[in-house]
Amino acid sequence: MIITNNTLKQISFKIAGKDTFQRQVLERFSDVQNLVFINKNSAEANLIAVANTNNKEGNWQFGFVSYDYKNEIETQLSSENADYIQFAEKHFFSPELLFIISGNEVEIQYEKTIYTEEQITKLFTEITQLELSSTSNESVKMTPRLSKDEYLAKVKALQQHIQLGDIYEVNFCQEFYAENVAINPIHIYHKLNKKSPTPFSCFVKHNDNYLLCASPERFIKKMGDEISSQPIKGTIKRGNSEAEDTLLREQLKNDPKEHSENVMIVDLVRNDLSKIAKKGSVKVDELCGIYTFPQVHQMISTVSAKVEEGVNFDDVLKATFPMGSMTGAPKVRAMELIEEYETTKRGLYSGTVGFIDYKGDFDFNVVIRSITYNQKNNYLSYMVGGAITALSDPKKEYEECLLKAKAMLEVLTEK
Repeated sequence: MIITNNTLKQISFKIAGKDTFQRQVLERFSDVQNLVFINKNSAEANLIAVANTNNKEGNWQFGFVSYDYKNEIETQLSSENADYIQFAEKHFFSPELLFIISGNEVEIQYEKTIYTEEQITKLFTEITQLELSSTSNESVKMTPRLSKDEYLAKVKALQQHIQLGDIYEVNFCQEFYAENVAINPIHIYHKLNKKSPTPFSCFVKHNDNYLLCASPERFIKKMGDEISSQPIKGTIKRGNSEAEDTLLREQLKNDPKEHSENVMIVDLVRNDLSKIAKKGSVKVDELCGIYTFPQVHQMISTVSAKVEEGVNFDDVLKATFPMGSMTGAPKVRAMELIEEYETTKRGLYSGTVGFIDYKGDFDFNVVIRSITYNQKNNYLSYMVGGAITALSDPKKEYEECLLKAKAMLEVLTEK
């Protein structure tokens, strides 16, 4: 996937407020075929890409790669588990409209073969005058795909594989789901983002499938010849006071199990990046840093490398996907056991969403802390999991799953 000079035309406008305008754009284009909202929840610019076609010939590319694209990369792998959401395995599109929203300004880039400047000006006025809908969603009852006892038994079985030397670590996930559910995905997304604003949040619509994502994790970023990945391994709850928060951060920082989890994945990421890096350029910029989010504290490391000119997103994807934080080590054997012990396909969960700009630079997240929804068959789902090691306490792993699901469950059950 090689992207050349940007040929989209552009025009800028002042806006009254970033949050309101973003909601107005999402509601205005709620029926398009392709919509991706990259929400940094910071002073950085946010991006909303819109297209009614699957054209891939443009200068920007937005899209996603589902977890089961692993079968294209590692041909010995397969997936036979049920898939109820049915996201495509890999999908990218070139936007007909691209909204770059920063502070009190929006730059609208548009495909000049489709729109005129006069039409864009009229469209901007229409968006800003749009009255936001106020429909509320009914409370959604989520059902675990595994009982607690089934989950605990599977974790113990995976630990047997670790004892036998099959693997060192595996990311084991479980699904919570609801059937015959009608929701307003835009409303649920905004509730989730308000409760859990994260730096790699996104909203995706592709046909009748939706992703509502509150991810704190970056998968891979490229700027020029610099490429970096920021795996997360290690989670602890937030405290009820500043003093308790500080104690919990220290507890996570000094936890030998969480530290060993993170180091194992850092080694895996270093190995993956070395496949495409200039010799000797792979380095660990930060090991086991502690970062605070609204729901949890996380242990995050940063690994970077230099790449040769001409290395593109597909090259990087082949070397690094799926991300080590969502698989385990050794990666292929861990993915085989994931397929054996999990009961549903992960789909877009554990996959990635992001964009490639007109220079060939890119930024992609890890799809975690996410709700997926198939509007056609009214099926809603979220998955949560964690790294299983020899030191894991199965009951604590189960509690960690519930902690990671907390924000999603709250926004789905609140009226």
